[in-house]
Amino acid sequence: MYCTKCGSLLTKKFLKMEGMIHFCPSCNEYVFEKTNVAVSMIILNPEETKMLYIKQYGTGKFRLVAGYTNKGESLEHTVYREMGEEIGRYPASIEFNMSKYFEPSNTLIANYICKLTSMEVFPNEEVDEYEWIDLEDAQAKINHAKLAKIFVNEYFNKKIKKWELITFIFCALYDKIRLRV
Repeated sequence: MYCTKCGSLLTKKFLKMEGMIHFCPSCNEYVFEKTNVAVSMIILNPEETKMLYIKQYGTGKFRLVAGYTNKGESLEHTVYREMGEEIGRYPASIEFNMSKYFEPSNTLIANYICKLTSMEVFPNEEVDEYEWIDLEDAQAKINHAKLAKIFVNEYFNKKIKKWELITFIFCALYDKIRLRV
């Protein structure tokens, strides 16, 4: 690896709390490795009963809509741009789901839950095929993609926790009302 400022060959040097880090002896500076940043989206229909999966680049496998963040772009702007580019639609709402580092491409991927106002989509040439999948089948259809599966599982875990909380509150209110009668 070479220094981006002066072009000198980098060495490794110990930095407290960081470990062995690239170091430029000419600039006398530590050089931290850059990480790519991308987003992926769990796209839901208005009723939140179906999830949109796409196939791209001739792989024949379903995946989430995703894309890299451009220089100077926020994660949320990337969500809007990538959805507009790939499916010709913009989300009515977006909610952060989770992020995960993907080592093969040195990319930090932020996953968002996006809701559309209708199921009508207008895929571009990057999309070979798309399908609205019933939520019951969503986990099985994305089984091959480890990172997408983690994002989809987290979505379902959060959904279950929300229903558990709603059920708990309802039961507590019911008990309170019942005790007053």
